[in-house]
Amino acid sequence: MHGRPSGAGLRRIQVTEMTNERWARSLECSGTGESAELDAPAFLSPAGKPWLVRYDLDPAKGQAWRESLLLRPWTLWRYRELLPVRDFEGRIDLGEGGTPLIRLQRLGPEGVEVLVKEEGGNPSGSFKARGLSLAVNRARELGAPGVQLPSAGNAALALATYAAAGGLPCRVAMPEDTPPFLFERCRQLGAEIHSVAGTLVEAGARLAEIDDGFWMLSTLKEPYRVEGKKTMGLELAEQLDWRLPDWILYPTGGGTGIIGMHKAFDELEALGLIGSERPRFAVVQMAGCAPIVRAFEEGQTSAQPWENPSTRVWGLRVPQAVGDFLILDALRESDGQAVAVEEDRIAEMMGRASRLEGLDVGPEGAACLLALEDLRAADHIVPGQRVVVFQTGHPANYRES
Repeated sequence: MHGRPSGAGLRRIQVTEMTNERWARSLECSGTGESAELDAPAFLSPAGKPWLVRYDLDPAKGQAWRESLLLRPWTLWRYRELLPVRDFEGRIDLGEGGTPLIRLQRLGPEGVEVLVKEEGGNPSGSFKARGLSLAVNRARELGAPGVQLPSAGNAALALATYAAAGGLPCRVAMPEDTPPFLFERCRQLGAEIHSVAGTLVEAGARLAEIDDGFWMLSTLKEPYRVEGKKTMGLELAEQLDWRLPDWILYPTGGGTGIIGMHKAFDELEALGLIGSERPRFAVVQMAGCAPIVRAFEEGQTSAQPWENPSTRVWGLRVPQAVGDFLILDALRESDGQAVAVEEDRIAEMMGRASRLEGLDVGPEGAACLLALEDLRAADHIVPGQRVVVFQTGHPANYRES
């Protein structure tokens, strides 16, 4: 299992801690390149596109930064110079990040090294903790009166968790058929709950009717969730001794993780810590809601909304992604693939992962393991390659009560 890196391969020198200098410098529109002030409230750019944080990076900083990591706790905050938080010492920190890579013994295709990035151990039980930690920290230090978002479930739980820890009022809207545990837990955390007929689209519309100044922290409609998610890419590089895998298979709703990891690898290259080679990304969606897969297969640069989405894999019931063009760019730049998985295969894979590997995977993780089999069968993945599969949430979050 790949957990905390050992530091093997580092030069044997005295390691000294770096300062709390923040390398973040500005925001940049992902569509036009327009710049904006970093420490002012920001949502979508004037062009209606996501803002991305830009940093002051050069190879002269890279080696000292890499060595300083040896002294730091194994959470996402070890990468603080590559995060935009202004008040590092005053941050909300629940121990998010630092999740293990688990090598499959019997479930993976023959000859392929498969590593599962197990995100279910994060606070709130999913990878959503990474992005919402950063988003809530920034909202709090920039003066938000409250925070809100529509969610298929796990993002609502993460937002409620970090808002409670930070003392911020919180409001979430979820489809009415979201598993009851998620409603119950958000309510326990003090969030205002809205149960809405329909999907994320209708949940978002419900929140748009309320005009009381709460900041909307929806996927890519503010700049900081992607910064939290990019730490998955920073961790992968460090856990694998700065050699990236051949493939990354990722369950994709809003796609913040793919966009974030793509960004992380570019930043590591700018620091001189990796070269120009990149993993091939594979988007994994459900056959009943696959807007990115359809757009990729049709050669489109953006994805049309999926009509009447139908899947019980809640995290993948996302009919439209604000960052669709960024996801598709990352796929094509990496020579990646997009896979739609049939609903009736999920339960069997969840059981097989338990029996063969002792892993308690959620439905999104099971979808990625099925995509692994499909990509191997199509000879996209071949023996001798190293593949990272994201297991993004603990199945306990989907229990009935």
